Amino acid sequence: MSAKGLPFTPMGIEDGGVRNGLSDQWADSVAVRPRTTERHITVHKRLVLGFAVSILTLIVVTAVAVLLSVRFEECAAGGESSSRAGNGSGSARPGVSRDREEDAQPWKRLRLPASLRPRHYELQLAVNMDNWTFSGQVHIELECVVATRFIVLHADRLAVDSALVYAEHKKPGGTRLHRHFPYPQNQVYVIALHRELKPLRTYKVNITFEAQIENELLGFFRSSYMLGGERRYLAVTQFSPTHARKAFPCFDEPIYKATFRISLKHESSYLSLSNMPVESSVYDDDGWVTNYFSRTPRMSTYYLAWAVCNFTYREALTDSGVVIRLYARPNAILSGSGDYALQITKRLLQFYEDYFKVKYSLPKLDLLAVPKHPYAAMENWGLSVFVEQKILLDPDVSSTSYQMELTMVVVHEICHQWFGDLVTPVWWEDVWLKEGFAHFFEYVGSDFLFPKWNMEKQRFLTDVLHEVMMLDGLASSHPISQEVYEATDIDRVFDWIAYKKGAALIRMLANVMGQSVFQRGLHDYLMTHMYSNAARDDLWNKFTEAMRKGGKDINIREVMDCWTLQMGYPVVTISKNDSVDSAVTITQEHFVYDVDIKMPDPELFNRSSQWQIPLTLAVGNSTHISPESIIWVSNKTETHKVGRMDEDTWLLGNINQTGYFRVNYDLHNWRLLIDQLMSNHVIISVGNRAGLIDDVFNLARAGLLPQNVPLQIICYLPQEKDFLPWHAASRSLYQLDKLLDRTEDYSLFSDYVLKQVAPKYHKVGWPASSSDDSYIQAAYQAEELQREVIMLACSFGNKHCHRQAVSLISEWISSNKNRIPPNVRDIVYCTGVSLMDEDVWEFIWMKFHSSTAISEKKVLLEALTCSDNSFLLNRLLNLSLSSELVPDQDVIDVIIHVGRNPHGRHLAWRFFREKWEVLNSRYGEALFMNSKLISGVTEFLNTESELAELKDFIQTSGGAATAAFSRAVEIVDANVKWHVLYERQFYQWLRKSPNG
Repeated sequence: MSAKGLPFTPMGIEDGGVRNGLSDQWADSVAVRPRTTERHITVHKRLVLGFAVSILTLIVVTAVAVLLSVRFEECAAGGESSSRAGNGSGSARPGVSRDREEDAQPWKRLRLPASLRPRHYELQLAVNMDNWTFSGQVHIELECVVATRFIVLHADRLAVDSALVYAEHKKPGGTRLHRHFPYPQNQVYVIALHRELKPLRTYKVNITFEAQIENELLGFFRSSYMLGGERRYLAVTQFSPTHARKAFPCFDEPIYKATFRISLKHESSYLSLSNMPVESSVYDDDGWVTNYFSRTPRMSTYYLAWAVCNFTYREALTDSGVVIRLYARPNAILSGSGDYALQITKRLLQFYEDYFKVKYSLPKLDLLAVPKHPYAAMENWGLSVFVEQKILLDPDVSSTSYQMELTMVVVHEICHQWFGDLVTPVWWEDVWLKEGFAHFFEYVGSDFLFPKWNMEKQRFLTDVLHEVMMLDGLASSHPISQEVYEATDIDRVFDWIAYKKGAALIRMLANVMGQSVFQRGLHDYLMTHMYSNAARDDLWNKFTEAMRKGGKDINIREVMDCWTLQMGYPVVTISKNDSVDSAVTITQEHFVYDVDIKMPDPELFNRSSQWQIPLTLAVGNSTHISPESIIWVSNKTETHKVGRMDEDTWLLGNINQTGYFRVNYDLHNWRLLIDQLMSNHVIISVGNRAGLIDDVFNLARAGLLPQNVPLQIICYLPQEKDFLPWHAASRSLYQLDKLLDRTEDYSLFSDYVLKQVAPKYHKVGWPASSSDDSYIQAAYQAEELQREVIMLACSFGNKHCHRQAVSLISEWISSNKNRIPPNVRDIVYCTGVSLMDEDVWEFIWMKFHSSTAISEKKVLLEALTCSDNSFLLNRLLNLSLSSELVPDQDVIDVIIHVGRNPHGRHLAWRFFREKWEVLNSRYGEALFMNSKLISGVTEFLNTESELAELKDFIQTSGGAATAAFSRAVEIVDANVKWHVLYERQFYQWLRKSPNG
C-alpha cells in the first residue's frame, strides 16, 4: 500500500470515542500495512518524514478534540452556575434546534428519556439516628429499550460516591464509564458511557451514596415526640410525588414501575418497617441489626416507604390472612387510641375486596401514626403513614365530627391500595384518577361502616360538591386534567379540583351508569391494569364496554372529556316555555362568579362553554312530585316537553344533586319552590332542599338572582328537622358573615339569622346528661343537627347560648372535671374564651399542654384563637410557629382560625406577611398546605385597601406565579365588587322584611 493510500486526517471517529490517541480507522490501517525493505525505506525518506508529521498532527488534533468534548460535557453538567442553564433550558447553537441539543444532552429534558426501563431495585441502607445521616447502595436492573450512551436517573441532595455499569452476567464495572455527574436543575444524575447500551439487553447499575435525614418532612425525614419526659426520635419517608429521589437514585416517575428489595441497617434499639414483611434479620456484634424485607410487586417509586422508630403496635388479622398492624408511640398504643382505626381497617379491606372483586395484593398492611407529616396521610403500599391526629382516637373525649373525619381519612387511604398503588396514573395530569376515586369512596366506605351516617347521599353534597363548586366557579380554576411539564408543577395538581371535583364527577357517572354496571367497569379496569399504569381513556374504555354489556350504547369518553378537559362547570337554567304547551327551555352557560374578570387563559375559557349534561328533572305541586326523568343536554339552548304543567306546577332539576352543575329557574318558579318549602318542605327530598339553598346563595353571589331570594328561602328553616339543609344554610351564612361583619348595618343581618335559628335552637336544646353526669349519645342525625344549630346560635350572638357556654366552662374550672359533651366542646371552648377573661385563656392553654388526647389538644388549641384580646392572639401566633408542641398542620390552622376571628383578622394577615419567608420555607414544597394557608388568611379581606395590600404583598414577595395567590386576588376582588354592587340592595330588603 503506498503512502498516498494512508489517511492523513482522523476521519470517521465513532461516537467521539478515541482509542490510544488514534481513530479506529487509523488504527485499522496501520495494522494491515505491509512490511517494507531497507531499499524502500531509503527511497522513501520523504515519505517517512511525511508519515511522522502526520502522526504528530493526528495526536494534536485528537487531543484538542478530546479536550473540547470533555469541556462541552463539563459545561453541560456544571451549567448551574450560569444563568442560561439555571432554568434548564439554555440556548442552542445557531442552526441547532433545542430538540437536537436535548437529544445530545438528555439530562436537560424535563422528563426522563424513555431509552431505559428499570425492572428491579436492590436497595441497601444504613441509617444512623445519632447524626441524622444515612448511606446506601442501590443495584438497579435495567432493560435497554433504545440504544443509548447515557443513563439518566433522578437524584436530589444525594452525595454519590461511585457508579458502576455492567451487562447481565458480567462483572461489575465491565462497561466503561466516560464520566458521571449530577445535573441539579432537573434533579438528575447522569452516567455517560464509552459505548452504547444495546436494545433488548439487560444491564445493571450499582451506585453508592450518602445523604442527610432531612428535617423538612419530605424525602427521608426525621421527627420526634415526648415519652415519659424523654425526647425520642424516628425517621420516616414521604416520597409522593417526587421525593424518592431524595433518598436513593431512581427512575422517579410513576410510569417506571419495578420491583424492590430493601434492607435497612440501624441500631438494634430501633425497629424498622417497609412495604413488605421482614424476611430475615442479622444482628452484628456492635449492636446494629440489618432487616431484609421481601420483594415487592411492581410498583412506582413514590409508593416505596420505610421507617426507623421506637414504636409498638396492635395487630388484627383478616379472614383472608392479611396481617394488619397499627404502629404508634407506646403510650398511645397502651391507651388503645389506635384500636378504632385498626378495627375499621380490617372491615374495609374486606369491603373493598368485595366491591371491586379484586383481592388485596400484599401479605400485610401497616398503619403508622407519626407526630409530624406534611399531609393528613400517605397511602404507601403496605405501609400507610398518618399524622397522629388523623388516626388516633380517644373515645371518651372525641366528638362524632372528629370520629367521622378520622374514619374518612382511613377509608381514603385504604382505597388507594387499589386506586393508586395497584393501578397508578401514567402521569400526574391524571392524578384525579386515584385521588378522585379515593375521595368518592370516603363516603361510600363510610356508609358501609356506619349506614346511619348516610354519607354518600347527604354529607357528600355539603362537604364535597358545594365546597368544590365554589372553588371551580372562579376564573382562576383549571381543568381537572391539566398538563404537567416541570417537576415544580406537579405539586399544584394535588388540589381540591383533583380530589373533590374528581369525586363529584365519579359520583355523577356512577349514577348515570347504575350501581352494577359501575362496579363491573371498575373491576375490569383494575384487572386489566393491575401492577401497571393507566390513563383516563383506559377508564372510559372500560366504562363504555361495561355500559354496552348492560345494553346501553353510550360513549363515556365523549361524555366525560368535556367535564375533565374543560375548566369549571355549567349553570343550567330551566324556564317554562309559554309558546309551547308543557315544554321547558333549557340553557347552559359557564358559571363564573365574576364574568368580567380577566381569564388567566382566555382560550381555555372560551372553549369551556358546552357540556354533555345528564339533567334529571321532576315536576311537582303542593301535594305531589313526579318520578324523575333524564334529559341529555348538549346544546346551548334546547326545548323539551316534560309532562303536564299549570300555573302552580313547579320544576325541580338535578334530583338529589347527582350532577356536577348548578340549576337556576325563572323567578316565578323560585317563588313556587319557596312557597313549597314553607308549606310542606318534605315533598322535596332532603338532598334537593340542601341543593336549593346552596344554589340560590351562590347564584345571588354571582348576580344571577336578586339578593333577597336566598334570604327568603331560609325562612322555612324553623320547620326543617333534617341536618343536611341546616348544614348547607350555615355554610352559606358563614360566607355572607365574612363579607358583612365589618359593615355598619351588620346587626340587621345577624338579627335576621338569629330569628330563623332561635325556634329550632330552643327546640333541640343542649346534649343531655344522665344521673352520673355522663353524656347521653343521641342518634347521629339528631346529634349533628343539634350541634349545627347550637353553633349558629352561639356564632351569631344568641344570649342563651352564650350563657350556657360560660356556665359549662365555669363549672369545669371550679370542679376541674370536664363534663362538657364532646360533640359541642369546640363551640363551648371557643365561646367561653371569646366572652370570658384572660384567666380562662390561660386555663385552656394549660389544658392544651397537659392533655395527652390528640383530638382534645386540637380542639383546645383552636379555642385559644377565639379570644378578643390582641395580645393573647399575637402570643399564640408566635408560640405556635416556634413551639415543638404544635404540629405543622396545627400551625396553619391557628393562623387561619385567628384570621376568622373578627378581632384577629388583621393580626393574622400581618403575621402571615411578616412570617411569609419562614412559612414558605417550611411549607413551600408541601403546596397543598401552603395553598390552604394562603386562602385561609386572605378569604376575609374585602375592602379596596386590603385588595391593594394583597397585590402589593404578592408583588414584593415573589409569590405572583402561584395559583393560590391568583385565587386569593380573584376572591378578594369579588368581595370588593359585591359590596359595591349588592350591599345596599341586600340591606334595603332586610329593613323591609317582615321576617327580619
